[in-house]
Amino acid sequence: MLSLEALRGPLAVAQHQLEEAAARLGIPPHVVDLLREPERAIAVRFPVRMDDGSTRIFTGYRVQHSTARGPGKGGLRFHPDVTQDEVSALAMWMTWKCALLDLPFGGAKGGVICNPKELSEGELERLSRRFAEEIAGLVGPGRDIPAPDVYTDERVMGWMMDTFSRMGGRPLPESVTGKPLALGGSHGRSTATARGLVETVKEATGRLGLPLKGARAVIQGFGNAGAHAARFLEELGCRVVAVSDSQAAVGREDGLPVEVLVAHKERTGSVAGFPGAEEVRPPESIVELPCEILIPAALEGSITEENAPRIQARLVAEAANGPTLPAADRILHERGVTVIPDILANAGGVTVSYFEWVQGLQRYAWKEETVAERLAEHMREAFAHAWEVARREGTDLRTAATMVAVSRVYDALRWRGV
Repeated sequence: MLSLEALRGPLAVAQHQLEEAAARLGIPPHVVDLLREPERAIAVRFPVRMDDGSTRIFTGYRVQHSTARGPGKGGLRFHPDVTQDEVSALAMWMTWKCALLDLPFGGAKGGVICNPKELSEGELERLSRRFAEEIAGLVGPGRDIPAPDVYTDERVMGWMMDTFSRMGGRPLPESVTGKPLALGGSHGRSTATARGLVETVKEATGRLGLPLKGARAVIQGFGNAGAHAARFLEELGCRVVAVSDSQAAVGREDGLPVEVLVAHKERTGSVAGFPGAEEVRPPESIVELPCEILIPAALEGSITEENAPRIQARLVAEAANGPTLPAADRILHERGVTVIPDILANAGGVTVSYFEWVQGLQRYAWKEETVAERLAEHMREAFAHAWEVARREGTDLRTAATMVAVSRVYDALRWRGV
């Protein structure tokens, strides 16, 4: 077995987390061996006609980790660094996320190796539709339901839904989630990840005796989830003292005005150069700034054994998937820093995706207030369950949350006779 310090790749990290939870639960080795790898995974290579008349070949993946509890569910990312190992790890985390929130889904994930910032809208549409055609035999409303992820959005989901519907010969709004409202999307979907995350922050700070009013928050990653989390935290009385994106990090001790900062990023494309703020250098050191609440909302592996000893937050809420490496997890736990793990903290997105899927099946739209109320209820229940297991077992929240999830998947496998 690899040492904690050697666990850096996302799949190795996900497998370690599974093995640690399974050992505590006493799950048979053959079941652990089954869950270490995905049920099925496909890699596709496909051509896309570019605007200049040339043709480029792209590679994409769709991985289903487990469908023991229901059809696969998971996002689709367009990113130049996508790998099958990364997608497999993300699919496994989706399995645990859905099980922890007690949603009737398994875990899946997909990705295409590309840089969407270098593609025109027409090229992006042709890529999205062709990838949808390539994976159509593996996905569908009762098999695997894609959703937006890194560098994909409601436009991409709309194109994919249209492609699946045309191939199926009938409207299939339930074939994807994260769609525009005009195509059967759900109210509250765009803010769901951040809203769910802040709900877990409220639950954690209440149990830790940490007042939210005046608490300093640092957000690494100022995309959709990070920006909305900043808004919600500011509404609760927190001071958002620093944020970062892929280009820069900026901070201000008395708090950044979130709406003005969002407008600045929309206008310029980055938080860099925001008036009245100081630049944080290097940008990755933002996680080490003094604060009560740290929200890593970028990509995997940003909290390591090197910077974990310098993290000053009392609470870390993982908006990103896999931002904390296992060696860093141990250090933070030993230092008394509470970490709300990704499979719990950022599960608001898949929870509202579930709501959207149900609305698509029913052809009945819920009001935004209904979505928000049901999301908050799911998040509170999942947090309370994980917190109770952590206290009972004397472990950290990540291990406890994974134990809850793995035990539910194991139960499903047993009842299926596997």
